[in-house]
Amino acid sequence: MSMFVYAPYGHHTRRLVRQMVENGSADMQSLVSFPIDVHTDGEAYYISAVIPGVKAEELSIQLVGDTITLEGEFNHERDEKAKYLRMERPSGKFHRTITLPDALDAASVEANLQDGILTLRAPISEQARPKAIKVNSK
Repeated sequence: MSMFVYAPYGHHTRRLVRQMVENGSADMQSLVSFPIDVHTDGEAYYISAVIPGVKAEELSIQLVGDTITLEGEFNHERDEKAKYLRMERPSGKFHRTITLPDALDAASVEANLQDGILTLRAPISEQARPKAIKVNSK
């Protein structure tokens, strides 16, 4: 099985992760990763994820309170007889959890997948938004 590991510290991190997998002290689902961007405009959170080769029907997106979970699998065919010099494309199941600072309105979340980019718009729940309180004077 192949894996894609985001390793900001280079080959030392990849070697450590590979040893963890071989020793059974790491879960493969937690190691297959992909880059995401998260931003807000104060009304909603916007999440963009790069998930090449994954079809919309192969994705599972769940929302609970302030947490979004993305699950799926990168399915890339590999020639078992070939001698690869580099294997960097992600392969295998993935599971990514994103916890946001505010509760979200689950009924209004929108998700689109186009050209390998997943985009989510998750509105902030009315209860989580700041409210202006009018002060009366007597």
